[in-house]
Amino acid sequence: MTHYTRLGKYFNKKSVNKAEVSRKTGLNKTRIAELATLERAKLRYDELYLIALAIDVDPCEMLEYLCEGLKLKE
Repeated sequence: MTHYTRLGKYFNKKSVNKAEVSRKTGLNKTRIAELATLERAKLRYDELYLIALAIDVDPCEMLEYLCEGLKLKE
């Protein structure tokens, strides 16, 4: 069973074609797969922006989904 990162879950929720994202963004397929499945793969801001454009979503919406649950320390 494959474990998905928040980005991987977002891709599944939006029925994203990762090969198309790779083609549109210039990110290679391996990098897209790493971002979707490996927690240690850190998503850069420029990658997030390009991916959001490629799947036609607001980058802020995508960022809010990916950062859900993060809170400032009291």
